[in-house]
Amino acid sequence: VPYLTDAHRACAQRLAHWMRSDCGFDEVEIDAVGNVVGVYHGSDRGAGNAKRLLTGSHYDTVRNGGKYDGRLGIFVPMACVRELHRAGRRLPFGLEVVGFAEEEGQRYKAVFLGSGALTGHFDPAWLEQKDADGISMRQAMEHAGLCIADIPKLQRDPAKYLGFVEVHIEQGPVLNELDLPLGIVTSINGNARFLGEIVGMASHAGTTPMDRRRDAACAVAELALFVETRAGAVPDLVATMGMLEVPNGSINVVPGRCKFSLDIRATTNEVRDACIADVRAELARICEQRSLHFKLEETVRAAAAPSDPAWMRRWECAVQALGLPLFHMPSGAGHDAMKLHERMPQAMLFQRGLNAGISHNPLESITNHDTELCVRAFQNLLDNLATETP
Repeated sequence: VPYLTDAHRACAQRLAHWMRSDCGFDEVEIDAVGNVVGVYHGSDRGAGNAKRLLTGSHYDTVRNGGKYDGRLGIFVPMACVRELHRAGRRLPFGLEVVGFAEEEGQRYKAVFLGSGALTGHFDPAWLEQKDADGISMRQAMEHAGLCIADIPKLQRDPAKYLGFVEVHIEQGPVLNELDLPLGIVTSINGNARFLGEIVGMASHAGTTPMDRRRDAACAVAELALFVETRAGAVPDLVATMGMLEVPNGSINVVPGRCKFSLDIRATTNEVRDACIADVRAELARICEQRSLHFKLEETVRAAAAPSDPAWMRRWECAVQALGLPLFHMPSGAGHDAMKLHERMPQAMLFQRGLNAGISHNPLESITNHDTELCVRAFQNLLDNLATETP
């Protein structure tokens, strides 16, 4: 379900339908970037100073991904609103659930389009980015019937919100290995993404001697091994070259160009940035040694997002009330909470995944039992917050 494809738009309509018909939200809309926004008013809905708790996650997916990445964090609060509505109950604060339209960065280079619009960080220059088929983001939005002029109006005022919480599958093996259903997130790793290209000289594979070659693909391969070694030498640092491409490559041609991606993440910005600097230096060294040229474009940079201590304690109370042990862990993956962190306090709750926690893969899986615990933890969070809120 890449951003603003037919499947993506159908998913948005289905979420909006469920919010209205099944869950009893008071207001439901699909906003100017495609976010599905549902609001369940608090008991003091007429008060001018009534605040809301903001929550949600993304409904776009990577190609050939799993079913629960992002969607769990939309359905869990939807289920809680459904039960509040069935009981005719209002909380002393409003609940705003957002199905963020884009988080994965699959169709366009820009990411966090949905949550970024809420924090005021939607860059109009992104509208001219084109996907693999040459369709600009502007064209895709217009085709979907979105009102681009309204995007600046989506920015939220932090003073009107209590904070942001997000439920998500772990997307890793830790909880599964420890046989724990839930984990409390201490921080979200800072990350940076790059698109690069090394340019050499395409030449005949049979007639070009090995010491005369300007092989772009071999240079990228050398860089990939450096990236693997550099990241592996430091705890809580990961680096990935997930895309490699020789444009118009042929079996009997020395590669003259090679494109690649680079993704670097760490629990602190300092560790991440030190790795980036070393990779840049190694890229320059390799290309100088091999008489090649390179381009490296930074497409994403997100700061590390430590969880708010008060909201972490609320998650702890919610989990402890279920009789479960507390386990704290960092998030290696990026989440919409990273963007909301820039405007308001945030904290996340992880749910264990099966199959060693594999994600971004059709084998991604969860259990009904764990999900029941996750929903009840969210209900506990709401109930406890209701006792705090005047």
